Amino acid sequence: MKSDDLGFLQALADVVFGNPFTPERVALIRRLTPDAPLDLSSDREALARAVAPRLRTLSTARIAAEDRPLLEPGLAYVAYHRYVPQLDQHIERQAAQTGAPLAVPFGDEAVRDLVQSGFTEERAVKFFSFFFQLRRAFYFIERSLAGKSESMQALRCALWNNMFTHDMRIYEAALWNRMEDFATLLLGETGTGKGSAAAAIGRSEFIPYLTKERRFAANFADSFIAINLSQFPETLIESELFGHRKGSFTGAIDHHQGVFERCNEHGALLLDEIGEVGIPVQIKLLQVLQERTFVPLGGRDKKRFSGRVIAATNRPIADLRQSGRFREDFYYRLCSDVLHMPTLRQRLRESPAELDELVTLLVARTTGHSSRELTGLVLEALERDLPRGYAWPGNVRELEQAVRRVLLTGAYKPDVMAAETDGEERLLTRLREGSLTADELLSSYSAMLYQRLGSYAAVAERTQLDPRTSRKYILGAKSG
Repeated sequence: MKSDDLGFLQALADVVFGNPFTPERVALIRRLTPDAPLDLSSDREALARAVAPRLRTLSTARIAAEDRPLLEPGLAYVAYHRYVPQLDQHIERQAAQTGAPLAVPFGDEAVRDLVQSGFTEERAVKFFSFFFQLRRAFYFIERSLAGKSESMQALRCALWNNMFTHDMRIYEAALWNRMEDFATLLLGETGTGKGSAAAAIGRSEFIPYLTKERRFAANFADSFIAINLSQFPETLIESELFGHRKGSFTGAIDHHQGVFERCNEHGALLLDEIGEVGIPVQIKLLQVLQERTFVPLGGRDKKRFSGRVIAATNRPIADLRQSGRFREDFYYRLCSDVLHMPTLRQRLRESPAELDELVTLLVARTTGHSSRELTGLVLEALERDLPRGYAWPGNVRELEQAVRRVLLTGAYKPDVMAAETDGEERLLTRLREGSLTADELLSSYSAMLYQRLGSYAAVAERTQLDPRTSRKYILGAKSG
C-alpha cells in the first residue's frame, strides 16, 4: 500500500474511533479532507460522502492481506452513515414503545452490506449492533443535554468517553461486553440534569442484533431503571433494591422483584441520592458491586446482576467521606468514572446566550411546539423580574418551572427560601470554583452576614471592617 494511502486510512481511523464531541475533531477532519467543499463541521455525514470514493478504489485494488484490516474502520464508517436515517427512525419508534423490541426490517440488508465489504458474518453482526448503539448515544446525548457552553460541551465529551472510552479501538477490541464493570458516579447540585445524563448512559448500552429473530436482544426503552433512594425509609430500601420473598417480614404478602432483578444485562440502574443511604445499605451495595450477586430478603439463592450501576448525589461527596457517612471502599467501587454536572449559573457565566436556547427548548417541550412569541414573553419576564446575575439555585429544573409560571401568570418571583439562600449558595459554589476576586469575596460574605444579622453595624462588628466599608460591600453585592 502506498504511503499516502496508508496515512489516509490511519487518519480516517483516528476520526472514526475518536470522540465526536471533542473540539479537536473538526481539525482532524479538515486535515483529512482539506479540499472538501462541504461543511464537515456541522454536517456529520459529509465526511462519509467525501471519503467513500477513495475507499471504494482502495477496496477494489490488490492489497496485501495484512493491510486489508486497515480498510475496516473506513468501510464501517461509510456503511454506518448509509443506515443513519433508518436507525434514527427505528430509535424514534422504539423510544415510544415499551415491551418487546421491535423488528428491524433493514437489519439483514445492513449485515449483508458489511459482509460484501469484507467483514466476516460475525463481525458484520457485531458492527451493526455498534451502529445501533452509536445512534442511540447521539440521540440521547444531543437531545437530552442542550447547550453550547464550554462546560456542556465538556460534559457531552465525558459522557461519550463513559460509553465508548476515549478511543473506540479499545472499546471494540476488549470492553464492549465488559462495561458493567465500570460504575459511574454523577455529582452535581439538584436540578442540574443528573437523571438525564444517567438515562443517556443507561439507554445507550450495547445491545446485540439477533439475526434469526431480526431484532435487537432488548428494548432500550425498558433497559434503564432509576430509583430515588431518599424517598424510601431505611427499612424498605433493601426490599426495593434486592426484592423480597413472601413472608420475609410483616407486610410481605407476596414476592417482590427489586430493581437489581428487574434490570436486564443490556441496561443500567441509577441509584439516585446515593448520599442519603446508611452504612448497612452501603455495605450490601458494595457486595453487589464486588461479586455481582445479591439475595432477596427472605431468600436463599443468589441472583446475578449483569447491568451497569450509575449512582448520583447532590451532596458534596468530599464532605460525606470526611464525615464517615460514605464508606471509602464503597466510593472507590463507584468511581470508575466521576462526572460533574455543571450548574446553570456556571453555564450562563460561560455563555449568556444559553438562557435563550434553554428557554426556547423548554417552551417547545411545555407547549408541544416552538414559538418565538412565547419564548420572547418568557425571556422578557425573567429579565424584568430577576436581579442581574441571578444564581438559579434550582438550576435547569427551576428554569423549567419558571417558564411554566410565566406562561401561567406572566411573571416569575423566586421562592422566598430560594431567594434567601441564593447568595450563600453562590458564595459556596464560587469558593469551591476558586473564581472570586478579593472584592467579590468580601461583598458576598458581607451580604450573607447582613441577611443573617440584619444590620450594617452587626456586619461591621463581625468582619471588623469600618461600618462605611462594610455598608459599601453590602450595597455592592446587592447591586451586582
